[in-house]
Amino acid sequence: MSATSEQEVTDALQPFIGHYPNWAQELARKYFTKTVAEFILHGDVRDLVPTKDRDGNTTYVGLHSFLVDDLFAARDAVLFYDRSAGIHFADDASRADFSRAVSGYDSIFGTDYQNKLPKEPSQVFQLLENYLRLRLSDGKRIALVIDYAETIAPMAEASMYSAEDRRALVFLQKWSRDPLFVENDLTICLITENLTDLNQQLVQSPHTAEIHVPIPDEDDRKRFIDTSLVGSRSTFDAHSDVSPSNLAQNTAGLNYTQLRSIVADVLENKNRLTFETLSELKKEFIEAEAYGLLEFIETDYSLDLVAGHNEAKQHLRQAARALRAGRPDVMPMGYLISGPVGCGKTFLITCFAGEIGIPMVKLKNFRSQWQGVTEGNLEKILNLLSAMTPVAVMIDEADAALGDRDASGDSGVSQRVFSQIVSFMSNPKNRGRVIFFLVTARPDLMPVDLKRQGRAEEHIALFYPNTRADREELLQVMMRRTNVDLPMEDVPEELLDGDRTYSGADMEAILTRASFRAAGREDGTVTADILAETVRDFIPPTYPTEIELQKLAAVLECTSRDLLPTKYRDMDRAEVVRRVKELQHEIG
Repeated sequence: MSATSEQEVTDALQPFIGHYPNWAQELARKYFTKTVAEFILHGDVRDLVPTKDRDGNTTYVGLHSFLVDDLFAARDAVLFYDRSAGIHFADDASRADFSRAVSGYDSIFGTDYQNKLPKEPSQVFQLLENYLRLRLSDGKRIALVIDYAETIAPMAEASMYSAEDRRALVFLQKWSRDPLFVENDLTICLITENLTDLNQQLVQSPHTAEIHVPIPDEDDRKRFIDTSLVGSRSTFDAHSDVSPSNLAQNTAGLNYTQLRSIVADVLENKNRLTFETLSELKKEFIEAEAYGLLEFIETDYSLDLVAGHNEAKQHLRQAARALRAGRPDVMPMGYLISGPVGCGKTFLITCFAGEIGIPMVKLKNFRSQWQGVTEGNLEKILNLLSAMTPVAVMIDEADAALGDRDASGDSGVSQRVFSQIVSFMSNPKNRGRVIFFLVTARPDLMPVDLKRQGRAEEHIALFYPNTRADREELLQVMMRRTNVDLPMEDVPEELLDGDRTYSGADMEAILTRASFRAAGREDGTVTADILAETVRDFIPPTYPTEIELQKLAAVLECTSRDLLPTKYRDMDRAEVVRRVKELQHEIG
């Protein structure tokens, strides 16, 4: 069908489907082109759907009800199937018509399905195909909804498929391209939350259409809240410190069902809704929706607590000002934060979370030992991040978490994860809306595709304090953190100006040990003698080769000369590259 004719279809349908959600309008337009009959609904498919009742009022119903009463209201029969319930029907008329067809099937093939319908996909699909062919040949209009489709045609390697899985997949592929099915009034909807959970031959087929059901945006949430408060606004206002507009603004990432729980708790239970309560509820809902794989970083820290790293702090404060000023267009797509272990990479970004004015979440380990689960976890997380914008995302140990395009030995999981991540990170619509912070001590292990411009664009390198002033500043921070109160003149000189380099983690360990020693003495106070004794005794873990490699790798990755300490700023880069290769070979 030409582009002009598709537009004509859209214009002709608008009076009838204009009140439908955008995803439903897209499905209707694609269906009426008569080029596709099999659709895959994915995303927020377990949520409510907005529609209009007979009086023209907005109402919210479940997806199944929306399909039966709205999208497929004109069909002669609407059938549902899932592994648990088997075949079931939208109404008694559909049930009676199917029963008549099954009676004829039983008489021909000697089965007894009229008394007990099968539940296994291979038997069900054979029965459904017979019914669909009979009724389509009679000019009937049919809709078939297959829920939890990932349990029928799961994502797996071909060698892992059972005979039943193969038969079910063949049926679905055959139906998607059968001229009788495509050219007549038949719609087949496969429903799954995560597209990556479904067999990729179906997903990538040109004969199926993927329809994404998004999490509601702010305008959608505002309409839902206003509808929910019709006749109850005074009760809500009496028990809520949060206005309906603020409620809509501060619930990015939540769906209608979760919003309904919040509103109902106020209206029915009369529990007071404060901004603090709302923040806790949002955190609880989103972390549960992400299967515990996203963790909100909530902190009262600011960059004022970070010792040293002045150039890095200056850069991040400028980014924070841009975000607060509503200038996402000037923000990088992401940051790569590198440096040796113990230099404060994670702490720096945690403190930055307290300044940016937008939520920050930490991506936890989303990998699973089970086939297909890792990709499904990641898809769920990325969909939530898209709905939570603006949001910052910290990925610690990014070199291990994000996979590689060339990885092997895990059935392609790392390759697929890598592809999902880089595609999401490079989407220009996410600039300033989803900001990634990739934290690693080994940036040399990360693939170039993740570090290039258009993804992790700004590379910030952090190092151990290398001047006396930096060491004093870092030590003062660590003393406040460990409740050690000593004047700087009582601090052993080797801790501030010796040949040995101490990281922030080393200093914290020394001060904690000193407090431990002091706890067994009279007043439990850390004295200059106790601290000096602890410093002399302290032997930090020794891995100089690894530390040197981590430092030089950070030097090579840094995209700003001003962020490098003086001794690294003027180093010959060819010499640094040579030394890094030597160290990589030595470490193996």
